[in-house]
Amino acid sequence: MSFTLRPILRQKKALAGLIIIVALWLMALFAPIVAPGEPGARVGRSHQPPSIEHVMGTTKMGRDVYRQFVWGARSSLSVGFATGIAITVLGTAIGLVAGYAGGRTDAVLDLATNAVLVVPNMPLLILLASFAGTVGPMTIMAIIALTSWPWGARMTRSQTMALRNRDFVTASQMIAEPAWRIIFVEILPNLTTLIGINLVGSIIYAIVAQTTLEYLGFGDPLKVSWGTMLYNAQNSSAIMVGAWWDIGVPAVGIALTGLGLALLNFTFDEIANPQLRSGPALTRWFRLNRARNRELELGR
Repeated sequence: MSFTLRPILRQKKALAGLIIIVALWLMALFAPIVAPGEPGARVGRSHQPPSIEHVMGTTKMGRDVYRQFVWGARSSLSVGFATGIAITVLGTAIGLVAGYAGGRTDAVLDLATNAVLVVPNMPLLILLASFAGTVGPMTIMAIIALTSWPWGARMTRSQTMALRNRDFVTASQMIAEPAWRIIFVEILPNLTTLIGINLVGSIIYAIVAQTTLEYLGFGDPLKVSWGTMLYNAQNSSAIMVGAWWDIGVPAVGIALTGLGLALLNFTFDEIANPQLRSGPALTRWFRLNRARNRELELGR
């Protein structure tokens, strides 16, 4: 299950997903150039529809939706990706240690994993956020990361337990290689595809969880993000008054991010499980078979 960049870039799904994610990141990174000005400034009338002056319309407070969308991408993407990385690192570390060490260490870590795993994630997030009150992006990131690592830890532990009995690991143990070197040099490189799947899935979940918490009013209303845009649109009854752009624009941003990451995740799944690649191969076989039959008919 070694991981290389070449088989990913050869996949059309992965390339399309990578283009979407890179485009959104570039938009967020160059927000001062792409959408200059203060995103919270009032620039027009209340719920002004899309026009040449305001290409994505305005909010109830007269703020430019396009400007908020671009600047909101900074918060949503940064929190989502940073939280996804934190979840993946925490889950991978716990899974590696539990799977390789075994014994009492595995039992204790497995108990902790199960304890967090059996608690419904989203209700727990809402409960913790309600105790914290209005929280900023860093607090949301910490809450999500500390409650969402068990799935990755469980998958990593299972794969590590399968790898620790392989010949190359046994050989390293026989020559008295330190445990940390066996984990990081022998086992970890064989988990890169699995880690990639965990990372992409964790980022998607983190973005959805952040948006949900902010939509429910637990986010900082002074911080512009796609979640707070939805929260403000819902409070201003945007759908009731026909201001579809107020909700549609951030929703499309979240959907595009999820689509791009999902396309990348499909490719990681195909790399990890070769059976999923049978579809394109079967299509090529049918195409070649039809061409062969056509040649035979022409030869007659």
